[in-house]
Amino acid sequence: MTRLWDKGAPLDARVLAYTAGEDHALDDRLVRYDVEGSIAHAEMLHAAGLLADGDLKALVAALRDIAAAHARNEWRVTLEQEDGQTAIESMLTGRLGAAGARIHLGRSRNDQVLTALRLYLRDAVEQLRAGALGVAAALDALAARQGDVTLPGYTHLQQAMPSSVALWAQGFAAELRDDADGLRHAHRRIGKSPLGSAAGYGTPGLPVSRSLTREKLGFAEVHEPVTAVQLSRGKAEAHVLFEVTLLMQDLGRMASDLILFYTQEFAYVALPDAFTTGSSIMPQKRNPDVFELIRGRSATALACLVEALGIFSRLPSGYHRDLQLIKAPLFRGIDLCLQTLDILPAALEGLRFRPENIRLDPGIHATEQAYRLVLEEGIPFREAYLRIGRALSGK
Repeated sequence: MTRLWDKGAPLDARVLAYTAGEDHALDDRLVRYDVEGSIAHAEMLHAAGLLADGDLKALVAALRDIAAAHARNEWRVTLEQEDGQTAIESMLTGRLGAAGARIHLGRSRNDQVLTALRLYLRDAVEQLRAGALGVAAALDALAARQGDVTLPGYTHLQQAMPSSVALWAQGFAAELRDDADGLRHAHRRIGKSPLGSAAGYGTPGLPVSRSLTREKLGFAEVHEPVTAVQLSRGKAEAHVLFEVTLLMQDLGRMASDLILFYTQEFAYVALPDAFTTGSSIMPQKRNPDVFELIRGRSATALACLVEALGIFSRLPSGYHRDLQLIKAPLFRGIDLCLQTLDILPAALEGLRFRPENIRLDPGIHATEQAYRLVLEEGIPFREAYLRIGRALSGK
């Protein structure tokens, strides 16, 4: 197998296994985006007079065919190919000969990979936003079904003030919508086109048009100057993972509430059997495993963010192979969040609060009683606070 950088010298198989790692498998999700970027690059080369009409037509047709075959699961990137870029270019040259080899003019794997990654992130962010809004809608539906059920509001895990299912559900729904808005802001960095920056220093002497590929790919702006592109590596990815972490932490806190509410001691909620599991030894048990794993995976999301930040935090300028390692935590963080967002609406639809089991401590209205004294007698709040406190304590 000839890789894009091969010049004929033998490569130790251990080096390939170590340097490629899992990157070839991770690149499978980027194939469609790499093809999209390659078509835009080929069209730009043609517009610049660097690619003949026939070559452009053949390249575009072959690239679309390669992407369609990949979507049908007819081929996958292999370790021997090292990465998706090598796989696609090798197939092009195998089919088209010299025409296939001409597509790499004016680009490097560096800007090629980053272009595909940003196109992928653009879609992934919108999937995450839609998922967060879907869970928020499921919480709104819960509030509509059982919003008038009274709940104790807790501070320090002690009953503090009266609340309700509506307040509980709408509070989390509001924060999930805020998380969706945070994800929207990640587009600022994702929306910069890296294509044409090549290995980080442009394409001297070639009449390439970075603005044309930006337009064709729908990026908001060209990433300038070319030396900024490699310096930016990891920042958009970390921004997405930061927003994923905040989102997963909100979901984890909601799950933590529901786990507590599901205990026999609380018994505030009933969970559907389809979203609980059993015990291998205790016949009576139903376990809230889905919510426990949501709570646990908030830690995984944070770990993905920390891993990504650590990879590029102390790199000097320019491209370094370390940057390849960002893909694994990035994809892992996005995937676990999407899986969580996918399962939650159905789980919340089957959840039911049990008002017959919810008991409020008599002292839970103390703050309201203190407010009433202030309004009725015109006394300072701190005096009302002390009077109500003494009355409740019997002193």
